[in-house]
Amino acid sequence: MDDDWERRVDEAWAAYDTYGEDRDAEFRALIDALAAELPEGDPAGLFERACAFDSTGRSDRAVPLYQEALERGLSGYRKRRALIQLASSLRNVGRAEEGVALLEPELDAPAHELDDAVRAVLALCLASLSREREGLALVLGALAPHLPLYQRSMADYARALVEPDPA
Repeated sequence: MDDDWERRVDEAWAAYDTYGEDRDAEFRALIDALAAELPEGDPAGLFERACAFDSTGRSDRAVPLYQEALERGLSGYRKRRALIQLASSLRNVGRAEEGVALLEPELDAPAHELDDAVRAVLALCLASLSREREGLALVLGALAPHLPLYQRSMADYARALVEPDPA
């Protein structure tokens, strides 16, 4: 994997919206061809293939690819993305509990630019498990620092949604 390969993958994804639903298989073939340039079982190639299935509505096909990419040592930015996207895909295939189990440890990970995405997908998984208050607390907590006003109030409201009533 080199800068040229990364550039071509980025270009493929930048053009994704030009494909449209009727060309999902064509887009997946493009990503497959790029992944095939890497050694067999390369975690980055597996990840990109998983993303292509996921983005074209095939979460069922994406899940095992994300899992294999992680098992084979996917690292860095792609690893964090894979955890988020795998959790989302697990939710989409009716396995939200596994998505929660995957993302809850990420709440304690060192700060990362994808922290809000972790919380958003975790909130969706929790909502799928009828744990909406916990999910709402996560998204309010993630939103609060971005607000021009009411940051402290929203953070307090988020905590109050999940803390036991002191009364």
